[in-house]
Amino acid sequence: MIAMEIHRVDEVKVKGKRVLVRVDFNVPLTSDGDVADDTRINAAIPTITHLMKNGAKVILVSHLGRPKGQRKPELSLVPVAKRLANILRKEVLFVPDVIGEEVEMAVSSLEEGDVLMLENVRFYPEEEKNDPEFARKLASLGDIFVSDAFSVAHRAHASNVGVAQYLKAYAGFLMIKEIENLGMLLDPSDELRPYYVIMGGAKVSDKIGVIDNILDKVDGLFIGGGMVFTFLKAKGYEIGKSLLEEDYIEYAKEVMEKAEKTGKKIVLPTDIVVADSIDADTGEVVPVDAIPADKIGLDIGPKSIELFKKELADGKLVFWNGPMGVFEKDAFAEGTKAIAEYLAERCEKDEMKVVLGGGDSAAAAHKFGVADKYTHVSTGGGASLKFLEGKTLPGIQVLYW
Repeated sequence: MIAMEIHRVDEVKVKGKRVLVRVDFNVPLTSDGDVADDTRINAAIPTITHLMKNGAKVILVSHLGRPKGQRKPELSLVPVAKRLANILRKEVLFVPDVIGEEVEMAVSSLEEGDVLMLENVRFYPEEEKNDPEFARKLASLGDIFVSDAFSVAHRAHASNVGVAQYLKAYAGFLMIKEIENLGMLLDPSDELRPYYVIMGGAKVSDKIGVIDNILDKVDGLFIGGGMVFTFLKAKGYEIGKSLLEEDYIEYAKEVMEKAEKTGKKIVLPTDIVVADSIDADTGEVVPVDAIPADKIGLDIGPKSIELFKKELADGKLVFWNGPMGVFEKDAFAEGTKAIAEYLAERCEKDEMKVVLGGGDSAAAAHKFGVADKYTHVSTGGGASLKFLEGKTLPGIQVLYW
């Protein structure tokens, strides 16, 4: 496994050391400024507790939202520090800055096992520019660097790549878990076959790199979500007012032809839930070859759900990226819910391994209460796609030295 070549947090003695940890605490907040969903905070807990128990002085760095290099009080990490303290059942010290004298004083007063959280690193424009001087000042706070923010691994920023020019970098447990589970999708063993990929979400264009990189590796590709209409159009069907990427019709044809030539199955829906608009409260089910000209397709239909389950039945490994419909609305959530529950049940029975890409797939799994039943739910939407495109991620590259 690729992760074995990476330097890991559990291979270094941290007692008495100042450990700078890049975490991803970019969590949603309520209108009152409280943490609405602490999934990402919980994902970093194994690394934080390991460092605390082994006597490290833990300094946490994260971003929150997109302040674009400006101090925005509504994007302060204060509520995140409070939630973390509740989870750890321990005081989490907070300093309202990222670099400078106040931060240095707070760091110098840390004792073994203490946890200090710095303010939102994106309050500084130098962060996203990967400014070397800013990275040097940030790195000077620690003796070693631990990267546990897979979700920003595809970005070369000061706090996840720049600091590694000045400190030895180690992968945290979440980073290791992400690399191992996503790595399994790029190089599945024989016992993990048949290996199927379910692609959904709005656009074909978002998934081209992944499809191109893994089509040779999979045994079947299942298509749902908004992107399916470009494939249906490529097969000659009329799709009404459904989402279409004209420029990718030829690409969809090529994918289907390549799959046919190489003996990979491509499974498309046979019926669709359509409505007058995305704001409709109900929809009607029609066959894919009878989508009315004035309707928009918003979910896969009941026959498609059964077809997908039947064709997935012999699968040993499944990667799911992107919902089957507009799952945020109850009228168009059934396809996503049914597939989410089916995969969760198979995974719970240990009949298949299931890995979910981040973003909307993870949001859907949480909405339907099954996220904890899968083999792995990635914390990084964009990063997981880039990884599966076979791209070199700068935030992972720095862990090899």
